[in-house]
This record gives sequence, structure tokens and C-alpha cells, in this order.
Amino acid sequence: MDHFVSDDGMKIAYAVEGEGSAMLLAHGFASTHRVNWVATGWTKALVQAGYRVIMPDMRGHGESGRSHDRADYTLSAMAGDLVALLDHLGEPGADLMGYSMGAMVALVAAMEAPERFDRIIAAGVGARLLDPDRDPGPVVEALLADDPSTVTNKGALLFRVFADQNGQDREALAACFEAVRAPFPVEGLAAIRRPVLVVAGETDVQAGEAAPLAARIPAARAFTVPKRDHMKTVGDRAYKEAVLEFLAE
Repeated sequence: MDHFVSDDGMKIAYAVEGEGSAMLLAHGFASTHRVNWVATGWTKALVQAGYRVIMPDMRGHGESGRSHDRADYTLSAMAGDLVALLDHLGEPGADLMGYSMGAMVALVAAMEAPERFDRIIAAGVGARLLDPDRDPGPVVEALLADDPSTVTNKGALLFRVFADQNGQDREALAACFEAVRAPFPVEGLAAIRRPVLVVAGETDVQAGEAAPLAARIPAARAFTVPKRDHMKTVGDRAYKEAVLEFLAE
């Protein structure tokens, strides 16, 4: 992977594949660009569709720099990394897709740097993003537990197992999760004027339904991936087809 230093001094690792219009991808929490985008077939699909696919490892994840201070993991800081990466690559703008945490970052990037992003896909998020009380406690406790067998919250345990499978720094992830679980700036959604596709799995209890979130964004529409939960939506063929159709409009 290549690296650059973002505006606040954080080292960000990234990979680029393909030629054509720029498509920037922001992966989910506890994941990496390889796990979220390459292994699921997204990179291949987008390259075949004629895109130059730009994939950072988000700060605190994969081969990017990390800290154990939650102040370093605000959604604005991570949105700033996306803009700085475009600057580093000499890209004036890009389409942008994020999954889960990456979708939160993508929406904030659309609020804060609207001139840099064209079409936005926010996947793995939904109505629960509108909830001001998104308690990070169970997941943070699971990440920091010495013995994962002591974790009784099944949803939190999934994140712990996923983090361990990906060889992540769990203390950095705990700080990151605390930051991204702060109340989302829902008041900024109405200011997003770019076309937005909100995607969530039909059985994704972590995201909730896509439609209520899409309804808060003027030029957004929702797509529900049939019979898929949070973990299985990301590689689903119906999700890919919906995104490629959206991008072709």
C-alpha cells in the first residue's frame, strides 16, 4: 500500500486500482479496505465498470496510523482524510461510497466538502443513525475485554471477533467507536444536495430501515437488500446491482 500524511499528521494507507472516473471507498468499523471492498468483489465490479477505485484504510484501522485518543476519530477528522487523499492524488472530485462507519463519514464529507463529491452511496446505515442515544459501552467493553468468552452481548461480541480476525489494535478501535457513536449531526442531512443512495439490509438491526434516513436527505432514495443482515449485506449482488444502476444514471 501507499501512504500519505493527512492534515492533522495521521498517516493514512491507501490503494488504487483501475482507470477512469474516481470512486472513493470508505470501509466499515473494525474492517480494512481489503476485507470490505476487495474480498467482497466490489473492487473488481467497479474497475470493470470503468472506475479508478481509491481505497484508504481508515485511521485506526489496517495499515493506517492510529492513536488511543477518541478525539482523533471524529467523523469530521475521517471526512478530512478523504478530502486530503483526493488532494494527495490530484483528484478534483469523486463519487463516494461508505459502508457502516464509512457511510457516516461519507455523509459528513458530503456536508462539509460538497464541492468534492458527486454521487454518494451510504450503505449499512439507516434509521438508527437518527437516534441521539447510541450507547458505545457494550462494544467498547467487548473490544477491551481480556477474554472474549466473557462477553455476553452477542452484537458486541461480533465486533470483537471481527476485530481479532482482522488483526486490529483493539484499544484504538475502542477509542474510535466511542467517537463515532457520538450523536450524528442529523441537522446537516438536509443540506446535502448531491444524489444519495441509502442502502441497508432487510434484517440489519444495527442500521435499521434505510427509508427514514433517506427521507432526511433532499436528493436521496433508499434501497433495501432482501434477507441480509449487517455483515452479509456488504458483498450482496443486489447491493452491487443497485449501486451500479445508481452510478449509471
